Amino acid sequence: MVAMAERQFRVYATCNKCSETECLLVDRQDFIDWREGKCIQDAMPYLSVDERELMISRICGDCFDKIFPGPTPPKMFEGDE
Repeated sequence: MVAMAERQFRVYATCNKCSETECLLVDRQDFIDWREGKCIQDAMPYLSVDERELMISRICGDCFDKIFPGPTPPKMFEGDE
């Protein structure tokens, strides 16, 4: 894992849906490795899934969840909502 002290490179990523911008601190070489083809989860495993998705698709976690909602749990009893 990359120590926080080594994560000095600022990456600003803006969601294409809600226009929120997030500043992510990453290791510069990790960023270069990703841009040169390394899988983002291997290059920057210290970022959250939502942060990596924002960098890849420019869609934040909240907007991603609205676009791709998870499965609806089954009803256990008649009349459950």
